[in-house]
Amino acid sequence: MKVTSLSQLKNQALVHNPKIKKRIMISSGMLDHMTHFSRAVFPAGERVDAHRHKDMAEVFFVQSGSGEIRIEGESFQLRPGVCVVVSPGEVHELKNESERELVLLYFGVESNPSK
Repeated sequence: MKVTSLSQLKNQALVHNPKIKKRIMISSGMLDHMTHFSRAVFPAGERVDAHRHKDMAEVFFVQSGSGEIRIEGESFQLRPGVCVVVSPGEVHELKNESERELVLLYFGVESNPSK
């Protein structure tokens, strides 16, 4: 068993954009097939440029704020309560063009857990 509280976790810079901070609640190796479970805070105007993960699916849940995610060139609005799944290999980018923070809960799942 593991119990985690956001208030006890340190902010870490997001690899794709160090201005975006995340707190990792579950890290790689803690649960089979899950690569991470994190909370990311996108300040106003920040973005994650287009990229892909060939061995991982990602799931994004909008906790607060608004923004946009582009997956394979198609745009989807991010609003509180929206959940988006990005499949392995899909090119995706996220951006917060609002004046408020965009807060996402997100996790990754290995696409080939048997390997």
